[in-house]
Amino acid sequence: MRARFTLTDIQQHALAIVDRDGLAGLTMRSLAASLQTGPMTLYNYVESREALEELVVDAVSARVELPGPTDDWLADTRAVATALWRTYRAHPAVIPLILTRRTSSRASLAPTEALAAALARGGLKGVDLFVAFRAVSAFVTGIAQNELAGALTREKDPASAAARIEALAQGALPTLAELAPVGAQFSGQEFERGLTLVLNGIRHTPRPFGPDHQADH
Repeated sequence: MRARFTLTDIQQHALAIVDRDGLAGLTMRSLAASLQTGPMTLYNYVESREALEELVVDAVSARVELPGPTDDWLADTRAVATALWRTYRAHPAVIPLILTRRTSSRASLAPTEALAAALARGGLKGVDLFVAFRAVSAFVTGIAQNELAGALTREKDPASAAARIEALAQGALPTLAELAPVGAQFSGQEFERGLTLVLNGIRHTPRPFGPDHQADH
């Protein structure tokens, strides 16, 4: 018998639910309703909630618009990192899954391959390449999460969030108290400037940067 749905159908409906209702809104029942079928039917395609969440991560990965490689590894790394960041910010509710779930298809690994390949073109390999890849990946997901969630607060308004943090920090945590109003006014450049710091660090770190090199410092 011909299958009623494809995994792509299930992925796109699941992602639409998460985008609209958050992770808590994604259940076998809500997905079945979206697909106009019964919940038990879905178990012919997805064996568990964890597998369903992996499909959602795959769906987001497939939406990353990857640039083509050039002769400039630094520009390529920035371009791939930016493409990832833009995609994650377009699907904020999926960020926790990106941090905790693995992809389940080869095609969904294309963005991470593009990032690793760009760094490799800069002469990195082995442990150095692995650490640089992890550093850039962690920065991209981490800052996307911070930008969308806010630090130490649930307020959506940056000024309210800053006021709350400043009040908590006043007197005992002077550096945070000083930073809070800066964060309320500063927007749109955290990613670009932060990525520059990360890439400059990678660019100027002596190579190879392995255990022997670390021991000298």
